[in-house]
Amino acid sequence: MSRAIQIARNGGPEELKIVDVSVGAPGPGELRIRHKAIGLNFIDVYHRTGLYKMAMPLQLGMEASGIVEAVGEGVTHLKAGDRAAYASQPPGSYCEERVMPAKTVCKLPDAIDFETGAAMMLKGLTAQYLLKRTLPQGGLKEGDFVLFHAAAGGVGLIACQWAKALGLQLIGTAGSDAKCALARAHGAAHAINYSTEDFQARVKEITGGRGVKVVYDSVGKDTWDKSLDCLQPFGLMASFGAASGPPEPFSAGILATKGSIYVTRQTLFTHIATREVCQEMADDLFAAVTSGKVKIRIDQRYPLADVQQAHRDLEARKTTGCTIITL
Repeated sequence: MSRAIQIARNGGPEELKIVDVSVGAPGPGELRIRHKAIGLNFIDVYHRTGLYKMAMPLQLGMEASGIVEAVGEGVTHLKAGDRAAYASQPPGSYCEERVMPAKTVCKLPDAIDFETGAAMMLKGLTAQYLLKRTLPQGGLKEGDFVLFHAAAGGVGLIACQWAKALGLQLIGTAGSDAKCALARAHGAAHAINYSTEDFQARVKEITGGRGVKVVYDSVGKDTWDKSLDCLQPFGLMASFGAASGPPEPFSAGILATKGSIYVTRQTLFTHIATREVCQEMADDLFAAVTSGKVKIRIDQRYPLADVQQAHRDLEARKTTGCTIITL
């Protein structure tokens, strides 16, 4: 048996309940893993509220680290006793132990501890596919400006550091002066407090009126319209979340009038759909972390029994960096 967090219906944090679930043997292509730490992500909120529809009852959680206890037929990249970490569909990481598909579970390097492993996979792989695989026309080169919303969050602080290592000038936005200072301390070339400043005007000022080549946006409704106006001609609006709600529908003609710009809605799980690509991306992330170019900042820890409070704090934007659930 394993303690796990489930919801029986969509709703607020109060719907998160601790239950006991049975854990069987892994089938073909699966493994059984005992968790050491669990990552908390905003996608967990989307699943809980129903923004992303899932079947009920639902065991939440997309990210964790632990020890592989058994592998099923056909699993060759891991074995019992291996240290491992993952960001994976289907949800279910809010638990002590689970059986799950093995293809997106990666062997965790000895140099990376379990808490860091649990905090870094979904957020780090997201930063990887944004900065390395979701690129404007002609790509990005050293010195280019990019705009990154929620720059003091878990994905944001990783992206700030990685962008600096790539020679990019990342302009980050955040909701307080303290969060802006945090983004700058982690490599943002500029940081804008969007609660007191017009980020569109500041971006144009910073870039000498040219705008940025790409906007990376996980905020959604609150930032959408002005973000489009921050782009250079042929620029890319890369949406990867909607913390403030989904953007309003818009006419495709707007893209022409704003400079023949591009819009894409990305998701990590399309990128890591095959084991080979998932491992390639994870190896890039592991190299960035073990080299010291990217440090994983864990600012909040909650025991499994306090997961309701963890969700409240995340939704209230009280968190910075990464958050983990401890066992």
